[in-house]
Amino acid sequence: MAVKEQASRRVALVVFPGVEALDVAGPSAVFAGANRMLAARDPTAPLPYDIAVLASSTTPLRTSDGLSLVPDLPLAAQRAPLDTLLVAGGPDIESVLDERPLVRGLARLAGRARRVGSVCTGSFLLAAAGLLDGRRATTHWAYASRFAARFPRVRVDADAIYIQDGDVYTSAGVSAGMDLSMALVEADLGREVALEVARALVVYLRRPGGQAQFSGLLAAQAASPSPLAELQLWMAEHPADDLSVEALAARVAMSPRNFARVFARDAGVTPARFVERLRVEAARRHLEETDMPVKQVASTSGFASVETLRIALHRALGIGPAAYRERFRGSR
Repeated sequence: MAVKEQASRRVALVVFPGVEALDVAGPSAVFAGANRMLAARDPTAPLPYDIAVLASSTTPLRTSDGLSLVPDLPLAAQRAPLDTLLVAGGPDIESVLDERPLVRGLARLAGRARRVGSVCTGSFLLAAAGLLDGRRATTHWAYASRFAARFPRVRVDADAIYIQDGDVYTSAGVSAGMDLSMALVEADLGREVALEVARALVVYLRRPGGQAQFSGLLAAQAASPSPLAELQLWMAEHPADDLSVEALAARVAMSPRNFARVFARDAGVTPARFVERLRVEAARRHLEETDMPVKQVASTSGFASVETLRIALHRALGIGPAAYRERFRGSR
């Protein structure tokens, strides 16, 4: 499939001191990968993307990972229209939200861009610039509650890997920036080019945007200091077993009442909510990786019926099992 020749699209990655290095390197690798792919096909054709790193100044800055990064251009010096404006994130993002040159420069550039997006906690900067008011957005799961409290005008979805709301895109933590970038490349250059880039980078062409960013298995591992960690891992491996509070309490020799209290304290969610997350994750894997009928997916994942599965999946991801399977396979 031929790619229509056109001038390079300017992709600006906005950074700041303390930025997460992978939030910058991941998307950059995707767009640069598209450049390499098409240059190999036709060395005389213009590259599809012109990538630049922008900051408040060109003074070298340190990333949160301890690396040194030299921006290409100050925000104020970018005068020409942009195709894509992506804002990276970082663990101390809230420390830069009051930096007026950064926030104002971002708002100005957004008005010159065809599309605007963020990686991880970069959504905080988009919101601070007023670019997410009234929109649906996501961010890193660990910052979602703080994000929602600080920016009540934004409709926060803490589960999605990335979200498109009009010409504004937001993505979840770190590696999700590559998922978003792959989706943008596919929209620009077509599936064939995007697939070649994905193969070269050894990543998914793209995971569905609605796919949950924080899995039940990760949740169990995150709770490793808990005395219930071993039980949580067992639960993740046995979603179809009896995972009622009474049965789980008996496994760890606790009263149901005390078990429910301790579990909620350590896991941050009730046992019932934790179990539903695990079962939704199990169902997702079966829908993505197998051809088993939805009824079998439900029973294997621990749901009492297809309807129970449908309700849980819709609550978690806003989509039913049949549509989820179709969407995932359509993006492979």
